[in-house]
Amino acid sequence: MRTYEMLFLLKPDLSEEAIAESKDRLRNIIAGFGGEFVNEAEGWGRKRLAYAIEDYHEGIYSLWYFKGQPETVSELDRVIKISDNFLRHIIIRQDEN
Repeated sequence: MRTYEMLFLLKPDLSEEAIAESKDRLRNIIAGFGGEFVNEAEGWGRKRLAYAIEDYHEGIYSLWYFKGQPETVSELDRVIKISDNFLRHIIIRQDEN
């Protein structure tokens, strides 16, 4: 398995339940493909955006590290793209040292 870094941006007007549900869905996808959630970086959260995205000037940032297969990344990418809760996302494979 490879290590990945995923940064995603949730809409700021979501309820706490919707935020938790979105994060749980991503964790379930990682686990469902045999992956392993490593950790979530602290100190992110609600921040002002550099430019407006879909008329939003703030967003809820989350930075995750997880281990998985390329299929895991494809499924996460697919689910995030069709969800209305996410503004932006990026998934990067970490270098193996």
